[in-house]
Amino acid sequence: MNSLLVVLPDEAVDPQLPEGLRAILAQAGLVLIGCVGHGDMGRQVRALAPQHVLIHWSAPMPALIEALQAWSGTPPCALSLASAPLDGALHEALVTLGVQAWTAIDTLDAGALRALLARAAARWQREAALRTELGAMRTRLDERKWIDRAKGLLMAARGIGEDEAFGLLRGAAMHANLRLGEVSRSVVEATQWADAVNRAGQLRMLSQRLARLAAQSMAGIDARRSRALRTESAERVQANLDHLGTLALDAVGTRALADAQQAWQALATALAARMAPSALAGIDACAEALLTAAEALTDVLEASGGRRALRIVNICGRQRMRVQRLAKDALLASMAPAHGARDRLVATMDAFEAALLELERAPLSSPEIRAELAAARDEWLRLVRGVHGADSAEGRAALVRASDALVATFEQLTASYEHSLQVIMS
Repeated sequence: MNSLLVVLPDEAVDPQLPEGLRAILAQAGLVLIGCVGHGDMGRQVRALAPQHVLIHWSAPMPALIEALQAWSGTPPCALSLASAPLDGALHEALVTLGVQAWTAIDTLDAGALRALLARAAARWQREAALRTELGAMRTRLDERKWIDRAKGLLMAARGIGEDEAFGLLRGAAMHANLRLGEVSRSVVEATQWADAVNRAGQLRMLSQRLARLAAQSMAGIDARRSRALRTESAERVQANLDHLGTLALDAVGTRALADAQQAWQALATALAARMAPSALAGIDACAEALLTAAEALTDVLEASGGRRALRIVNICGRQRMRVQRLAKDALLASMAPAHGARDRLVATMDAFEAALLELERAPLSSPEIRAELAAARDEWLRLVRGVHGADSAEGRAALVRASDALVATFEQLTASYEHSLQVIMS
């Protein structure tokens, strides 16, 4: 028992121990590694790492209680107290703060000190064992929660049974040499990040859809449906922003989300004003600002997720935006040739085609995804024909129909990527 730190009231600390205490330590065969004031107790315990701390206390108790509160009832070693007699309430308070044994200071001798330290050591070891057992139990319960959530996600996303979902998790854990709970938690977090990337990506598409619907309404194309879709799209923007606001984002993500929210408020204000051809340019400018903010937010979320497979969700989701932007610019170009929208058409079409080729060549695939990509290719060709015919009323109507159909296809395709086994298990 050679690792003992003595704690005295600050005002009683002296280079030499009190004569009586020094004699008792010598008689008990104990070797002192330090003597400190109570104000420096925590730092010195961390620095010296004693097995036992003896508090030799002859001062008012409030100062000691304040010093002990730093450990929140779990001191890092056995803690004994020698002091004047204490009442029941004070004994209870000191036990709560982690004092394992007490003796009267006036009757302290070598035998009493050895017995005091032995009691404190036994109780501290027992409490440490109980804390370890409790921590292990909490870990098992926490892992059980993550496993159940991960199984549910796999079952819903892949349409498989509980046993097969558990088998996937267990196989991934063995392959990665990780605990099953760690893999399960990663699956849940991957799903959450994929959902966040998808939702942020939807903001890009919705910014362009709302501008397209404004132009479509002024062109008299399916006005009733246009109004309903505009209301639904605005509600969807707000719902996605609200959901993203519940995530635990870092400072960069929080700023990116705030920028997107601010851009949305500007677009919502522009859309609420009286519709007139002269307002289209302002609506389009606000839509472009929201697009820029949503693009930045999506990229931040993809980076925060830390999973390479999220990139495919981002790429696919961006195609929805390009479809709406293409339809919007084709309508604006036919209604206001001086607006400059026609200049963006070729660049948007080239970007869409390049991304579609990348998706078709990506190894992250499944039979469902390949079928959806084939359907997207067919819809894309119809949309291109609609863009070329947008100078006529019939062509504009065909353009709107083709864009809605292609966006729906890419909505389904993005969801398929989001729920794919490769993304979930990434």
